[in-house]
Amino acid sequence: MDKMDYKKTNKELYQPKTEPGIIDVPAMTFIQLNGRGNPNDPEGEYQKAVETLYTLSYTIKMSPKNGPAPNGYFEYVVPPLEGLWWQEGLRGVDLTSKDTFSWTAMIRQPDFVNEQVFAAAVEAVKRKKPQVDVSKAGLVTFTEGLCVQCMHIGSFDDEPATVAKMNSYIAEHDLLCDLSEVRRHHEIYLSDPRKTETAKLKTILRHPVRQA
Repeated sequence: MDKMDYKKTNKELYQPKTEPGIIDVPAMTFIQLNGRGNPNDPEGEYQKAVETLYTLSYTIKMSPKNGPAPNGYFEYVVPPLEGLWWQEGLRGVDLTSKDTFSWTAMIRQPDFVNEQVFAAAVEAVKRKKPQVDVSKAGLVTFTEGLCVQCMHIGSFDDEPATVAKMNSYIAEHDLLCDLSEVRRHHEIYLSDPRKTETAKLKTILRHPVRQA
């Protein structure tokens, strides 16, 4: 039986076109970590957060090999890393000042992952990988709602050009960009930058909107 792959079953969420489009994003479950600082710092807080997210996510995925499977468990592909980004006092992001980033790093979880399953994973990581700090990780239901999204191909530093296309689309369709302290600039990373040429990196950019 094929593994569930949300990138294929939820194409509207993970396979947008390179031209902007509108989407109503449903509620989903994520493991999340909040932090601050430059994501490119190899010793920084962000890299440690990403390690924690993947460690917990794969601990849940592999849990049937280490004990009883969680109720409702099914074989699946761990979804891609995602991030919400903001800088205090700015509406949007300033890529020239990455040290001032605040962020929420997150990975989607299957529907069977509840607080009990998450707590068991946290305890397993504490036992087997005590060097991984799970103290700040949490299980969250995240409802993003109405958004405009677009596939960005290339360097993260070139994102402003794609955001400009999104802003034009928003204006042309009588929408308002709704970036705020609650609704953030959202990125979904479909490529591994360690293995992919910068020019071929695929990143979904998503901005919240509301009706004008």
